[in-house]
Amino acid sequence: MAERTVLLEHRGTPPVPARTGSLVLGLLKTARPRQWVKNLLVAAAPAAAGRLFSRHALTQLGLVLVLFTACAAAVYLINDARDAVADRAHPVKRHRPVAAGQVPVRVAYTAGGVLAVLGPALAAWLSSPVTAALLTAYLGMQLAYCVSLKHVLVVDLVVVTTGFLMRAMIGGLALGIPLSRWFLITTGFGALFMVSAKRYSEAVQMTGKTGVTRGLLTEYTTGYLRFVWQLAAGVSVLGYCLWALEDGGVHSTGVLPWRQLSMVAFILAVLRYAVFADRGTAGEPEDVVLRDRPLALIALVWLAMYGLAVANW
Repeated sequence: MAERTVLLEHRGTPPVPARTGSLVLGLLKTARPRQWVKNLLVAAAPAAAGRLFSRHALTQLGLVLVLFTACAAAVYLINDARDAVADRAHPVKRHRPVAAGQVPVRVAYTAGGVLAVLGPALAAWLSSPVTAALLTAYLGMQLAYCVSLKHVLVVDLVVVTTGFLMRAMIGGLALGIPLSRWFLITTGFGALFMVSAKRYSEAVQMTGKTGVTRGLLTEYTTGYLRFVWQLAAGVSVLGYCLWALEDGGVHSTGVLPWRQLSMVAFILAVLRYAVFADRGTAGEPEDVVLRDRPLALIALVWLAMYGLAVANW
């Protein structure tokens, strides 16, 4: 009888949602506000080029940040609407607003569709066609991931990594800033490092347990995922060091060689993050950074050195 009750609880129809405040809060929760911090990567390219603090740059970056957040929210809404039935059978995901019935599936699809259309349209009108094209590509790739690509080995890692890279690229494209090869290499492999470290941690934590959160985890081995995050960490460090040691024909007049010194902080940050990856406790990147004070401090020191290098102080 107890087993029957549990099954009914997982399969049962969701409760009737409230009409106003509860629905709005449910939509907001489904849009994953905690994930929005990732979208701050839109400022990466302008910051690297030293073009972050002009009025035009701040206006455009604010716009791009809002539009990228809207597109990401659209993907979350559509994903949760599509997976509502499966999520109700999951011990954790069944509490998501769509699976729990706080947000009706049709409403989630509608809200997601509206945001998916508005994001690129407003980008084409208020920013540039290139920005709109990148947002459209992001939406197409992420929706394809929700439907099928998340079930394809290796491709799932590439898609999630590319989402991070697109965030870092779009700010530069919106402002017409050329993206250097070192920027793309360091950002891309740094993102792959964090994505594969998260997958590795999930695989380690679910070893010997049933009800794996990602079905694809059963097809990866922990040894393979460890190899991927170690390779990605090494390439990102190498790319950053090559950038820092390359003068590019520009004579530095700063008090100290901040660009070269920033290598120390960058490498320390990677090594500190790798501690959590190795333990199998590297979850969401923003959680890892914000919850570990030494890592957060190293990140702040690196930001300061990087800023001084860009400002040539």
